[in-house]
Amino acid sequence: MTTRTITRATALAAAGLLLAACGSSGGSGSGQAGAPSFEGRGPITFVAGKDSTGTVQPMLDRWNKAHPKEKVSFIQLPTDADAQRRQMIQNAETKSDAYTVLSLDVVWTSEFAAHQWIDKLPEDRFPMGKMLKPVVETSRYRGGLYAVPSSSDGGMLYYRTDLLKKAGVAEPPSTWAEMTAACAKVRKLPEAKGMSCYAGQFQKYEGLTVNFAEAVNSAGGTVTDASGKPDVDTPEARKGLDFLTGALKDGTIPKKAVTFQEEDGRQAFQSGELIFHRNWPYVYALAQKSGIKGKFAVAPLPGLDGPGSSSLGGHNMAVSAYAENKATALDFIKFMTSEENTRTFLESASLAPPYASLYDDPALIEQYPYLPVLKESILRAVPRPRVVPYGDVTSAVQQEAYAALTGEKGSEQALKDLQKALRKAVAQ
Repeated sequence: MTTRTITRATALAAAGLLLAACGSSGGSGSGQAGAPSFEGRGPITFVAGKDSTGTVQPMLDRWNKAHPKEKVSFIQLPTDADAQRRQMIQNAETKSDAYTVLSLDVVWTSEFAAHQWIDKLPEDRFPMGKMLKPVVETSRYRGGLYAVPSSSDGGMLYYRTDLLKKAGVAEPPSTWAEMTAACAKVRKLPEAKGMSCYAGQFQKYEGLTVNFAEAVNSAGGTVTDASGKPDVDTPEARKGLDFLTGALKDGTIPKKAVTFQEEDGRQAFQSGELIFHRNWPYVYALAQKSGIKGKFAVAPLPGLDGPGSSSLGGHNMAVSAYAENKATALDFIKFMTSEENTRTFLESASLAPPYASLYDDPALIEQYPYLPVLKESILRAVPRPRVVPYGDVTSAVQQEAYAALTGEKGSEQALKDLQKALRKAVAQ
């Protein structure tokens, strides 16, 4: 998740930076250009965002039981993706060996590889041919494999089936206009009193970049083209941003949604505050354990004139260039990203697997009916800008999109300013 991202709240990262080096002979981290030597066995660390699903540590326990001399310690970073990235970069810039295996948001792979903060991996060690092509592409940089997908992510529209049915809405909406119309009908119901129509993730963090890009792409626009050239000052992009700003003004999106990250929106949906909600697949398993069990389903994200496009999310596992015990690190990545274990994460936490076969398994589809929608979301997803200075790009997007959402700027001015900021960022 995601991209994922996943929820992705106390950080343990500070302690992680103070960990003593956990190496053994022959396991020195080089941090140098060229082919790394994946040698050395012994304890390692796994660094990821806070695990709100509770599924990671049991998997690490399995590994640790089978590898008592190569135990993995779990360093949990904040749920905020931007904070995760900052702490991983800080560790790399100090050339610390405290972090071994990194769980990277898919859009960070190019940046980390370009700066030589992570090692190029031996591709023949991993079954990349069995994974969905868009997912695999997120793990590459200049043709080389620098990470292995552990999960993918595609945004989906969660909706209250019970309320839509009672309001006479036969199908989930495929356009923004249909969603607004469905909300108007549902909100006339007594049991929908006080409910808001829709929310995604609109706080000024990576989730806003995701939601902004989805709105722009779903209106026929783009943030950057395939080469990374900014192209956001367009009529199509404005239609996407206008949908968000207009929905906030007319109450379709509640005002407090400008403070929402993934978990805030999930809790609002589960507690009956929202009719529709954009979020990642991890929400499905948690919502099934809540008071709305059996009362919701998922559909593709709506767009301007038809089904919209999700931003491609998910996480890739990479080896820090400065880590010790890289032989153990490779084996651990192979373990965590195996088809068997990604199936376990799907079954226990609704995490989107990277393997194509799992989306077509009849038994899994019967148990997890959202899988066809999720597969469609991933295959139709549009990657966020795959540029080396991604931090500068996402910061600019968040700054200008948030200014538009909060009324500080109009959509037209925000997009003009964003175009200038993106040009400056990618030119560096």
